[in-house]
Amino acid sequence: MSASESLTLSPIVAGCWRMAEWKLDAAGRLRWIEQALELGIDSFDHADIYGDYSVEALFGEALALQPGLRQRIRVVSKCGIKLTSAQRPTHAIKSYDSSRAHVLASVEHSLRALRTDYLDLLLIHRPDLLMDADELAATFAQLKAAGKVLHVGVSNHTPAQLALLHARHPLATHQVELSPLHLPPLDDGTLEQCQALRLRPMLWSPLAGGRLFGGGDECAERVRAVLADLGRRHGGASVATMAYAWLLRHPTRPWPITGSGREQGLRDAVDALRIELSAQDWYEVWQASAGREVA
Repeated sequence: MSASESLTLSPIVAGCWRMAEWKLDAAGRLRWIEQALELGIDSFDHADIYGDYSVEALFGEALALQPGLRQRIRVVSKCGIKLTSAQRPTHAIKSYDSSRAHVLASVEHSLRALRTDYLDLLLIHRPDLLMDADELAATFAQLKAAGKVLHVGVSNHTPAQLALLHARHPLATHQVELSPLHLPPLDDGTLEQCQALRLRPMLWSPLAGGRLFGGGDECAERVRAVLADLGRRHGGASVATMAYAWLLRHPTRPWPITGSGREQGLRDAVDALRIELSAQDWYEVWQASAGREVA
């Protein structure tokens, strides 16, 4: 069984990027985790840098209130971005680092913050122009052998960058930005590569960071109108739900990542699992976003 075939996440992944902004106490964060589980979401997406290096600890603090939950959830984290921060005083400039020393140190930080012994999935957050594929592959193998990481992958890489690393060590997924307002992965080779390698991609910012609901953006208004019309045709589903349904229609069987601290935000995503769009429905949304018919 390949790494991609053995990786299992819930159909919707709960994103924790903005958890520090939700202003929830530990009990409130625990309740959010429990709400996600009640909706069938058992996978949670992190990165070491989220919330200025604070979110993993906030999540870990909540988990500590109910330690048994760790056995019911899957934890994803990312590393490789070095932000200038009071939390990391040795970072003189923003840079990327996929060296053995940095990846190992980052994983140890994440494990301590999350209060867990292992990550279900570790991703290299951004492509490091100085990546030594052999060294990084050996680092992945070391982390797996130690039981600290079960699966590895990348995020925001080009097809060529992913292919280089995948040739050295099997990758389980590629996390990329895709939404009805951000179309490049559909035809820049990213999703074709996922199909070729049988990697199910993870999709961040599926609602375009909220831009889908804002005003004054002609493209967003066109797409929102089409999604609203499709929602009426599909039993009154919300615009958000139809955006998730549009993503889920892709044959790579992607895992969309929510970004909401609200139960309704999670529910909007889960509701999309019951909706099947036709190819024509899907292309209506694409056309609205592209502003033209297919060539």
